[in-house]
Amino acid sequence: MEFVIKISQFLLSLSLLIVLHELGHFIPAKLFKTKVEKFYLFFDVKFSLFKKKIGETVYGIGWLPLGGYVKIAGMIDESMDKEQMAQPPKPWEFRSKPAWQRLIIMLGGVTVNFILAYFIYVAMSFTYGDSDVKVESLKGGYSIENPLLEELGFKTGDKILKINDAPIINDSDIGFNLISAQQITIERAGEKKVIELPEDFLGRYSDSRVKQNFEYRIPFMVGIVSDSSVNVNKALKQGDIITKINGKELKYFDQLDELTKGLENQEVAVELLREDNTTTVMTLSLDANGKFGIRPYNNPKRFEELGYYDIFRKEYTFGESFGAGWYKFTKTISNYGSQLKAIFNPSTGAYKGLGGFKAIYDQFSPVWSWQYFWGLTAFLSIMLAILNLLPIPALDGGHVTFLLFEMISGKKPSEQFLERAQVIGFFILIGLVLFANGNDIFKAITN
Repeated sequence: MEFVIKISQFLLSLSLLIVLHELGHFIPAKLFKTKVEKFYLFFDVKFSLFKKKIGETVYGIGWLPLGGYVKIAGMIDESMDKEQMAQPPKPWEFRSKPAWQRLIIMLGGVTVNFILAYFIYVAMSFTYGDSDVKVESLKGGYSIENPLLEELGFKTGDKILKINDAPIINDSDIGFNLISAQQITIERAGEKKVIELPEDFLGRYSDSRVKQNFEYRIPFMVGIVSDSSVNVNKALKQGDIITKINGKELKYFDQLDELTKGLENQEVAVELLREDNTTTVMTLSLDANGKFGIRPYNNPKRFEELGYYDIFRKEYTFGESFGAGWYKFTKTISNYGSQLKAIFNPSTGAYKGLGGFKAIYDQFSPVWSWQYFWGLTAFLSIMLAILNLLPIPALDGGHVTFLLFEMISGKKPSEQFLERAQVIGFFILIGLVLFANGNDIFKAITN
């Protein structure tokens, strides 16, 4: 079921972004009376799942979900239609239009992606407001399970005060600042300490098998008891919190392994705190790995009630949501720009974290959450826009670069030059796609 939910979200988000991006090219092309021969969701290599011609345009759905395209007459694109380009230019063709019109057509896709992301953030601000965990309120600090972080000197219980010179107020600030982190100021047992990060921190983090970075400490709340669990028939309820094991306090989930060490295949007495704040004691079994076979559950509201942390909440009026959406929009662009900067700097090793379609698929939640879905879709829309603006031939940014050169110099690059650039750009893109998806395969095999 988890696979069905995740793949449904993945395909829905991808389809929405592709269709709207291509619509961004399609609409100005039609406004400038440029012929659009095809409008496709996904690629129709050899055959289509669906196609229908309406007017002069064939609309369809391909079988290869790696993107989509609009085929504009008289434009040198991935179709490499040399036969058409060998004919004299027609008034309705892309190449016959003024440079400023061609520029608007090429920028239409990324413009729509940026606008979509912004309005998603506006709608989310108005609908859901903001909520975040206040770092200063974390009673137990952060759980450190990643061996790399332990090697660098972090310990469970640390509180994060600053990343570089940026104060960390809310938990989400950590993710936004970690990409460019050079040093992290922590508080441990009431004392401040600065931990320096190596230049290749991002690369080493990508290579580590444990991907958790800084997770705030929470109790062990019962979520789902798997059918194969040794405790499948016990009277556990979702929301129960295990507070003691054999009389020893279990305040945080990260203490579990320490308390169950050496008790494999044995029964233990556990104390449970139920949702009505009553307590009960029952006997649970541990399997051969010292596990209960229980998937933990995260209930922020309940944890706040129990005093583990404080949650900041803010609601926005319709008017305020536009400002809040703009802040999130610009902050996400800045953060993704920092990621790209790190990826293109070999010394950081961040290129090792570059992922393909599986990496994107893995970001979707295994349970359906519209709030999470729209937040991730907004980020992917920004990512798609920025990547398309890279000055690589075959991408929108490559076409824009040549058009700006034409507008500034007054000289139009020859069609032969554009064809060769398109081929080079195509191979660059293929290389990037193979590298990114190869990373996914390598990680799946080695982790």
